Amino acid sequence: MTLAVVAEGARSALLKDPLWASSGARDIEEYAHWAANLCGMACLKMVLAARTGKTVPIMDLAMGCRDYGGYVEEPDGRIRGLIYAPFIPFVRDRFDLNARVVTGISIAEIADILTQSEFFIASVHHSIRWPETEPPAKGGHLVLVTAIDGDMIRFHNPSGHIDATRENVEMPLETFDRFFAGRGIAIDR
Repeated sequence: MTLAVVAEGARSALLKDPLWASSGARDIEEYAHWAANLCGMACLKMVLAARTGKTVPIMDLAMGCRDYGGYVEEPDGRIRGLIYAPFIPFVRDRFDLNARVVTGISIAEIADILTQSEFFIASVHHSIRWPETEPPAKGGHLVLVTAIDGDMIRFHNPSGHIDATRENVEMPLETFDRFFAGRGIAIDR
């Protein structure tokens, strides 16, 4: 749905998603309200699937994280989050994951993080799906980093618009750095 979201706007496109029921949402309205804010939960869903072989509905993850303060619904309906600090006790209590918030790091430090952590949820600009572009800012979207090999980084992007920009994306560190906000969440082995 990524290209439809970009072309039509999130709410309009998501109200047409034929797969909305698999999200665990009560109805398509709840799904459309939340779905554009769940890149962090998509990353968590991937981690859990890799570790357990089970798929947890994304809305179950989101509502659990919200209960810990990881998402805040504003009076005007906007959703604020993923808020990193409450995410840590959520994943510890619910899934027995050892995670930590990492801030103020350079792209080179991700390799060090991955020596002790299995995954790194990195804050990047959502336009990373078009690596040839210059992002207007850094951060605001989350991707799941799985490896660094030499000067290449590998990650999964919940908002990739084709397989090549969604699964096992390989990108030069220098390119990734243009989108990377210097923060994220490390999930240990």
